[in-house]
Amino acid sequence: MTDPLPNVGIAFNAYEPITGRSEEQLSEESVAEVAKEVGEAVKKLGYPVTIIPLQKSFLNFLRRVKDLNLDVLVNLCEGFFGRPQWEANVAATLELMHLTFTGNKSRTLAVCQDKHMAKAILSSYNLPTSPSQLLSSKDQPLEVRFPVIIKPNAEDASLGIGPNSVVSDPERLAVQVKRVLDLYKQPALVEEYIEGREFNVAVMENKTVVALPVSEIDFSQVPESMPHICSYEAKWLKDHVMYQTTPPVCPAPIDNALKGKLQQMAVDAFRALGCRDYARVDFRMDGAGNIFILEINPNPDISLDAGYARALNAAGIEYSRFWKYMLDNALRRKKPHGSPDGAVR
Repeated sequence: MTDPLPNVGIAFNAYEPITGRSEEQLSEESVAEVAKEVGEAVKKLGYPVTIIPLQKSFLNFLRRVKDLNLDVLVNLCEGFFGRPQWEANVAATLELMHLTFTGNKSRTLAVCQDKHMAKAILSSYNLPTSPSQLLSSKDQPLEVRFPVIIKPNAEDASLGIGPNSVVSDPERLAVQVKRVLDLYKQPALVEEYIEGREFNVAVMENKTVVALPVSEIDFSQVPESMPHICSYEAKWLKDHVMYQTTPPVCPAPIDNALKGKLQQMAVDAFRALGCRDYARVDFRMDGAGNIFILEINPNPDISLDAGYARALNAAGIEYSRFWKYMLDNALRRKKPHGSPDGAVR
């Protein structure tokens, strides 16, 4: 007699607009489309699937999850009520309810959300990151060298990063730091800007941790007046020149030595920050070949037209098969006596 197929739920946070930041709604609204794509992929496995939006009432969401008596939940929630900073809170609640879910546990999500803290942990593992400083005032003395890039310390999806985020003088630094403080209500992370090539490596677990083919952002067509960065416009605004002139290339046109180095660093970073299931590691390499980890995204865009799926395709891993691996991972973490999903890696 074969075991019954697992009852799968797919949770995502419904878009809730934030006053003054309507131009950033595309990255938020995209999660609903991702949930549909993942639902179709899981249905191909023959599993029963229910899509569950997390809307204004968290209690209603939890009640529905419990009533469905799910075996496993695909957690695509990137925040709650328009706040990416609450991404970890959603996972923590699932852990407290002893619910089994895919993706990273709350502690990892919280640490990675705090970019400055994540950089400190990577550095403690002797993994290279660019020099940086956290500023809570536009008048705070700068201790890193120009040029610098300024970004909110606790956002994702390149929120708050635009063409004006790279600056070379104190006056423009003060303007950008004030913008982050006023608009995002959080400290500004100021990093030394690394001019050079940008790579990212998707990492996944399938009984062991493996790095997928390296991807590179091609900056060769970016207008001279604009910095070579993956800004919000480059990621989300399809009609913007930055989107149109920063195509990803996967596999990246690099030699085996560099590929191996990037992939090993990605796996090391994945482990250093306690990741599980899947994540993406972003890198910069300067003209001298020095590699710096920009950040780790423990909940990357997993849609069919995004970089992670592109890396899966380059590795010959079909999208439904990837989700089979993730569901299997989660179900292996499920204990008969109901210990929290977050209690084990």
